[in-house]
Amino acid sequence: MFLITFERSKIYRMTKKRSTGSNTPLVDTVVDGIQEVKGKDIVHLDLRGVPNTVCDHFVICHGDSDTAVEAIAGSVEKLVREKLGERPWHAEGREARGWIILDYVDVVVHIFHREKRTFYALEDLWADAVSRRFDNVA
Repeated sequence: MFLITFERSKIYRMTKKRSTGSNTPLVDTVVDGIQEVKGKDIVHLDLRGVPNTVCDHFVICHGDSDTAVEAIAGSVEKLVREKLGERPWHAEGREARGWIILDYVDVVVHIFHREKRTFYALEDLWADAVSRRFDNVA
């Protein structure tokens, strides 16, 4: 009875085996959404090689203001919905805007205000992951 309430695509994503490809269309689309509104210092952490992780990928970036952080989150959600037809399974932090998390199950997007990103230093915390940096869009 419980499984009937979920869409089939969500059940598939929650039970599928971890992929072995270098990137996913979701990661690429998230990065495009961030770059579209000039999110800064974008980093993709591939967590598939790190034991006991809750997802396969982190995408981390920051904005210089609360408005920029909200705009980045909105752009990512809109582009992912338009290109891939997906919505975040869960979103957190919209009220405070210092750190917004968009959870797409396999991919978790962390959108920080600059100061919070420096304080939490997720890239250092997950230093075992394979890291890929993207250029800032001018």
